[in-house]
Amino acid sequence: MGNWVVNHWFSALVIAAWLGLNVFLFVMFFLTFDRDEKYYYTRQLLGSALAWARASAKCLNFNSLLILLPICRNLLSFLRGTCSCCRRTMRKQLDHNLTFHKLVAYMIILHSAIHVIAHLCNFEWYNDAQQATDKSLASVLSQLHLNDGLWLNPIHSNTTTPLYVAFTTIPGLTGVIITLVLILMVTSSVKLIRRSYFEVFWYTHHLFVIYFVGLVIHGIAGVVRGQTTESLKEHKPKDCAPHYMEWDRESSRHSCKEPEFGSIPAESWKWVLAPLILYVFERVLRFWRSCQKVVVTKVVKHPSKVLELQMNMKGFRMEVGQYVFLNCPSVSRWEWHPFTLTSAPEENFFSVHIRAAGDWTESLIDTFEQQKPKIPRIKVDGPFGTASEDVFQYEAAMLVGAGIGVTPFASVLKSIWYKLQHADQNLKTKKIYFYWICRETGSFGWFKDLLASLEQEMELSAKAGLLSYHLFLTGWSGSMVGHAALHVDTATDMVTGLRQKTSFGRPIWSNEFSMVAAAHPKSVVGVFLCGPGPLAKSLQKCCHQHSSLDPRKIQFYFNKENF
Repeated sequence: MGNWVVNHWFSALVIAAWLGLNVFLFVMFFLTFDRDEKYYYTRQLLGSALAWARASAKCLNFNSLLILLPICRNLLSFLRGTCSCCRRTMRKQLDHNLTFHKLVAYMIILHSAIHVIAHLCNFEWYNDAQQATDKSLASVLSQLHLNDGLWLNPIHSNTTTPLYVAFTTIPGLTGVIITLVLILMVTSSVKLIRRSYFEVFWYTHHLFVIYFVGLVIHGIAGVVRGQTTESLKEHKPKDCAPHYMEWDRESSRHSCKEPEFGSIPAESWKWVLAPLILYVFERVLRFWRSCQKVVVTKVVKHPSKVLELQMNMKGFRMEVGQYVFLNCPSVSRWEWHPFTLTSAPEENFFSVHIRAAGDWTESLIDTFEQQKPKIPRIKVDGPFGTASEDVFQYEAAMLVGAGIGVTPFASVLKSIWYKLQHADQNLKTKKIYFYWICRETGSFGWFKDLLASLEQEMELSAKAGLLSYHLFLTGWSGSMVGHAALHVDTATDMVTGLRQKTSFGRPIWSNEFSMVAAAHPKSVVGVFLCGPGPLAKSLQKCCHQHSSLDPRKIQFYFNKENF
């Protein structure tokens, strides 16, 4: 448990605060509508369903306020790179923006379900009260002020059905639309759909615009009502309710004026106005930036169907490990896809490596291959910060890339090469361990030249021990291993041609962490991954096992790329 705290204490604090605020808002407004004298007569019609509906509505507003903030990428990049109070612990929290976005979405789904069920009950009971002929309090309340706008029961006819109300009133129709939009967005966001049919996820997720429009106008009709403040001064429900058959009778000893009712003001717009303005500003900024001219200076086709694009754009500034969104209008006018930058900040261009991993990427690669010498137009949005941006904030770092997941670390390694050339004395990092895991030998060709240059530069540099890299091949045959064994004494590796020999199989991470812990007994080590979920779980487990709560001993901080 103690080792877990090293990596997750701040995340746990944020989640606890968020859950606590949800519970506080729900309980506070539940008690308000369940006990407040203003809603005494409303409760006579609806019972506890009133409190359930209104409490869940407040939590919906609160989470709708939060849902857009984690995807304001410029805001997150600003906090990561500019805000002085954004230290290592908080910067790690920024890497979980999409996880928090999903958690908030789940909370919206939960409270939407509560809200919908409660209001289905409410309209059923409104209808029952309207049709009642037993002269009960609910029946009398349903007949009050039908012609002067001060009514309590929104159903004024005995022939009205809840289904009719759902599709002919503003709250009913917007509620149906919001619910359908949520269902579509949630179902298209599941991993299977998102990975296999990204376009479906991409377009369906933009229905959030309809969600927010519906949310803002959902409550403006004021269907659910309470007693007005002026009416409460002359009509105390607890005193007057028992004598409801004698209201407004002058001869009655307990005469009370008929209660008057007013709408509960719509408040959703107050909750979501600020984040909506911030998000609109975000989209305008990103649109303006994406309209800047991009010049593709070089196109390189690598093994295993990987395309490298080197580009220039006026005003473009980057840090190591950042990413951009790319759009190619000739492939798809609206689709934007994230790619990690593989260039270094010291270079006079920026580059990405694109592997064929779906319809869009395959079409993009085919488009560049078929339209020579004419180069297709590319639009760029970014750059945006990621976890890898913090590599040089640690005394020691372990970089783990799986397949094309090596791209953020290519940027880091290139930056190291430039720092070695210029003998950068301000480099805080004393040691970097780089692990690259590939299924096929051709993948190593993507950055083999870079690693060869680093090998040569480190030999000439005073910081020859700065980088230690390890290559692992998981897709191998017995004959390949036998051939490697015969050439074990050669100066270069038979797979890559590098001096560092390729290992067959996967790393034994426990041994690797033990080795790093022994080499850096009193250091803070950053562990960075760009790769699949199962590998992330293995690395995270090792971070927990080998970290100590004692700040005088080694601590491993896990960081994973999330787009």
